[in-house]
Amino acid sequence: MFSKGQSSTMSILNVMSTILFIVSFPSFTLAKSDTYIIHMDSSAMPKAFSSHQSWYLSLLSSISATSEVAAASTSTSKHLYTYTNSINGFSATLTLSELEALKNSSGYISFTRDLPLKVHTTHTSQFLGLSSVSGAWTAPNDGEDVIIGIVDTGIWPESESFSDEGMTKVPPRWKGKCESGTEFNSSFCNKKLIGARFYNKGLLSNNPKLTIPMNSPRDISGHGTHTSSIAAGNYAQGASYFGYASGTARGMAPRAYIAMYKVVWRYGTYTSDVLAAIDQAIQDGVDILSLSLGLSVDDHFLEDDPIAVATFAAMERGIFVAASAGNDGPLYWTLINGAPWMLTVGAGSIDRQFDGTLTLGNGLQITFESLYPGNYSLNQMPLVYVDECLNVEELKQLRNKIIVCKDHLSISNQVENAESARVAAAVFISNYSSLSELYTRSSFPAAFIGLHDGQTVIGYIKQTANPMGRFQFGKTTYGTKPAPRVDAYSSRGPFLRCPNVLKPDILAPGSLVLASWSPISEVTYIGSHPLFSNFNLLSGTSMATPHVAGVAALIKRAHPDWSPAAIRSALMTNANSLDNTLGPIKDVSNYNLPASPLDIGAGHINPIKALDPGLVYDATPEDYIKLLCAMNYTSKKIRIFTKSSYNCTSRSLNLNYPSFIVYFNDGQSTSNEKVVQEFQRTVTYVGEAVMAYTAKLTGMDGIKVIVEPQKLVFKQKYEKQSYKLRLEGPKLLKKDVVFGALSWTDDDGKYMIRSPIVATSITPSP
Repeated sequence: MFSKGQSSTMSILNVMSTILFIVSFPSFTLAKSDTYIIHMDSSAMPKAFSSHQSWYLSLLSSISATSEVAAASTSTSKHLYTYTNSINGFSATLTLSELEALKNSSGYISFTRDLPLKVHTTHTSQFLGLSSVSGAWTAPNDGEDVIIGIVDTGIWPESESFSDEGMTKVPPRWKGKCESGTEFNSSFCNKKLIGARFYNKGLLSNNPKLTIPMNSPRDISGHGTHTSSIAAGNYAQGASYFGYASGTARGMAPRAYIAMYKVVWRYGTYTSDVLAAIDQAIQDGVDILSLSLGLSVDDHFLEDDPIAVATFAAMERGIFVAASAGNDGPLYWTLINGAPWMLTVGAGSIDRQFDGTLTLGNGLQITFESLYPGNYSLNQMPLVYVDECLNVEELKQLRNKIIVCKDHLSISNQVENAESARVAAAVFISNYSSLSELYTRSSFPAAFIGLHDGQTVIGYIKQTANPMGRFQFGKTTYGTKPAPRVDAYSSRGPFLRCPNVLKPDILAPGSLVLASWSPISEVTYIGSHPLFSNFNLLSGTSMATPHVAGVAALIKRAHPDWSPAAIRSALMTNANSLDNTLGPIKDVSNYNLPASPLDIGAGHINPIKALDPGLVYDATPEDYIKLLCAMNYTSKKIRIFTKSSYNCTSRSLNLNYPSFIVYFNDGQSTSNEKVVQEFQRTVTYVGEAVMAYTAKLTGMDGIKVIVEPQKLVFKQKYEKQSYKLRLEGPKLLKKDVVFGALSWTDDDGKYMIRSPIVATSITPSP
């Protein structure tokens, strides 16, 4: 079942869900047609056609002419995109009868309905160890000559983050272009932003009455500008959010190139458009893809997820894909984008806090989290305790005072009442400490504090004849502990469509990340007045994903011949499992208890260590196909990925992955019989000299773990060695999740190649 933590988790979930960046869209209804993605067997194309597109157009024309529904109405088939790199096929608007007719055509394999999707810095680079010393980037490289493709809401090209100062010339292998459109022309691209395209045929097909005012790659929402600058933004001095987090903003790979593929619109996002963008990105020649969007969680197979299919094709071309886990945590089985050929990213906090201060008349100061952008200080004002603050008319009489409200499970109503009464300032006392982030962007001066500090304030008011208080805002504190922590909104594994591979893969900074923004998209309000900024602080796995994409660019630059699997392995096996207190990474949603790999994957990203990993777990496209075969995929379904006929002569659930998961969930068992699960893995040595590695196991409660052999000796670079990992445990675990780790350490103590191990009894709800 979907269980996680205690019952209070649901309150946290409901609160956190409101602060995440989610694109919403209106509902339009098509009376007699719908949009579909059609998978075709390209080898079935008759020789009479010069291209696949001409063949598809002919098929559409033929079925439209013979369709009874089409003949009886003005509705005709409409071709949207032809896909040649991500899948073999096309997308089109079809009536049901046309779809049925198409199914009988030669070369037809299957269809997928065009579904809507949702989209899920100055200090993060320093927090990750990529600090700046006298203006010099201390990482071994800065991602130069690597092209990162961003699939998002577009880009604001005038942002300082996309200046091409210091950039080298555009690689001759680049085949992309800069498309013109509304308030955007090709001259906006440069040696940093080397490509910009936009896709909305699927959106318009599903919403035929829709008019798009900014029909171009230009970003009017800010999200794509934000993610692009996180991944590869150039140095931008004087960055801040109204004084918070001030400094020089820069991406993880500040010398990498950016190519934007705009598919997310304020009216919605559709898979046919995303598929077209990925299809083009593959052809254009990107090295890295960053995807901060995805479908909702369901129990469909991987072939029903066009993003999974398209990214398989990208992986085959050597493109590393980082994708967001989703913002639907903290329950288990909520993760999306978990295809094993992608690296799935969860979101964590960093060691930075934004504060305001309430100074009482007696000099006592109370610090609280705040992003209020108004005046950084207010004169002393009278403090008055109003308890529940439920009477708006009463609050209007107290406009020139700082009202103090105590939460009686109605804090949202209290805030609304204070806003309606237009009070000068307020203090809200709540038992739910995690509520603070929800209200940090309050539209008026406000403090959200816990019960302990609240009793101090109430006590001062009751014991003082003329209680006074003063607010100060705009404080940024660094080095806060513990950090990182996995945030409540970050979606959790296992992945429903492929539970045999442990997901998520890794944790990266995702909470209150500062990065560039579209200056025409409001970031907050003071009263009813919108405020705008060139930078914004956002939370979500959308923010975590481009951190990983940027770091992957650093690895790609250092090791240009490495496969996407090798890069993923370097990131995962060198991730940090400990926070800055040297304790296990905590879970915000579970009373700050240690997080499991179903929350954080292998741990928090560590760029410097990942650049020199010692050993890697590599995998080929053939390995993933063997996994699909072992998952009982039919030849027809596998053809969607391979684009050609394939017979499952070899099957294996033992994908060469840098993590392990096993299920002990036989609820009918009453005996003491043991369940045994064995894994086989192969590691590739990427060092130079002769080196030996010894296995070290972190114990797992109730599970016996054995590794054979316990020592691996490598005599030359790229040598491969294999080992077996064996887990023995009861048919039904006493705990939902038990986890440990296998680490391979060299004799000199330089490397520790760590892989998480999870044993679980959790099952998805029916």
